[in-house]
Amino acid sequence: MSKKYIRCLMVCLLFSLLSVAALSGCAKRESEEGLGGTGGLESDSTLPVNLGEQELESTSPVNAEQVVFEGMDMEGNVVSSDIFAESKITMVNVWATYCNPCLSEMPGLGELAGEYESGDFQLIGIISDVQEGADQRTLDVAANLIEQTNADYAHLLLNESLYFALLTEVTAVPTTFFIDENGVVLDVVIGARDKTVWKEKIDGFLEEAQ
Repeated sequence: MSKKYIRCLMVCLLFSLLSVAALSGCAKRESEEGLGGTGGLESDSTLPVNLGEQELESTSPVNAEQVVFEGMDMEGNVVSSDIFAESKITMVNVWATYCNPCLSEMPGLGELAGEYESGDFQLIGIISDVQEGADQRTLDVAANLIEQTNADYAHLLLNESLYFALLTEVTAVPTTFFIDENGVVLDVVIGARDKTVWKEKIDGFLEEAQ
């Protein structure tokens, strides 16, 4: 199946009612099992698949263009790409409610979010299977997972602006972007990492930013 065809299907899924129903059902099936569930999408799905520790070698190409978006977080606050100017380095973690590797690394991400000065580093999540305007039950599922994993940082709901700004090339979750204060992507990492590995990458970017 060609990349162009897959991308077309992803866009159609993103903006159709059938997509909303499918995503909500997937979130329900996996999140009701709790963090210890073993499910996920099949690898030939047009939606992002789960990646665990054994599949961490792949790193996506970096797009040098400035990332521009406007979205909404779980609390209903408007968040735009202006947020990148608030920190030297922003880590954007794309996750999904059905993705066990995503949920497994989120406690460590929550700790990292509180260990740096806000002017140096900030962390943002994008929930790839929960869209703006989702029903309350779907939002509650995501909120409960965020609480369970102590992922105490802003989480954005998927919309058209975010999709075309960052997610058009995302084929697996978790996918993590490192973005500088000018909104330029420095690195894209596919797959989960533990806290120690992430901290090493963050410190390296901050050292380069001095």
